[in-house]
Amino acid sequence: MSQPLPTVAILSPGDMGHAVGRVLREHGLPVITCLQGRSPRTRNLAAQAGIAPVDSYEELVQQADLLLSILVPAQALTAARQVAEALQRTGADLLYVDCNAISPETVRRLGQEVEQAGARFVDASIIGPPPREPGATRFYASGPHADEFAVLQNFGLDVRVIGETVGHASALKMCYAALTKGLTALSTELLVAAQALGVWPALRQEFEASQPAMLQRMNRSLPGMPAKAYRWVGEMEEIAATFEQVGLTPRMLLGAADMYRLVEQTPLARLTPEDPQPTLEEMLQILSEHLSQVVGSTSG
Repeated sequence: MSQPLPTVAILSPGDMGHAVGRVLREHGLPVITCLQGRSPRTRNLAAQAGIAPVDSYEELVQQADLLLSILVPAQALTAARQVAEALQRTGADLLYVDCNAISPETVRRLGQEVEQAGARFVDASIIGPPPREPGATRFYASGPHADEFAVLQNFGLDVRVIGETVGHASALKMCYAALTKGLTALSTELLVAAQALGVWPALRQEFEASQPAMLQRMNRSLPGMPAKAYRWVGEMEEIAATFEQVGLTPRMLLGAADMYRLVEQTPLARLTPEDPQPTLEEMLQILSEHLSQVVGSTSG
């Protein structure tokens, strides 16, 4: 007799979470979520992906076999505590997989709270875009129960177990995102500076001559960043904390957090991933205008 398919809960079905849920649904798994306090956009994305809503965290933990936490980094610990409280109230048993971009120290603390409530815990991280095509998105997992999460390889996810130490999957994500999102922050900052200093046209010509691949990357990746900037503030702060814990300066990544915080203060922050992206030129114009207003208000 075949075993019943596991039910997967996802918190929360935003841009990444709903895409993960869609993949699992398309491969035959039941997927559920709790939408308490979630935005109309998130509710719409969940419906588009065919993710079934339940009314409470208690229902969620009682129905789910696995729970994937895919959230803004700043929300990871709060969500874990809400789930832990529901586990304690119901006595339910599940596998809690934290897929958030948080530091190893944060994930260890989070894991302890979830385990004390009766769940089994897996440290995981996601590298790549929302999984809309095969091979683009990888889930790295670590911890004693990581192999239980790896069963989702049979249902459309690319899960790679990298050991039994909780914190290793998060550490890998911190180092990787320091390059990708750190470079995006640095690129944004230097281009806004060039625009503010009046040398952007000349700098673009120099990039075309000596850094064509980098210019192509900036043209491709920077316009989509503003819709995600609010999420990346916390991620940069988690990376800064990670680096500081091993004796490195946190300042570079705290500066990246400041850059994303600046973007978050502009009209660009109202964009969602579903909206048309601005051009690079439009983005720089909006950011430089906002910067001049900030400088004017502080100097006046």
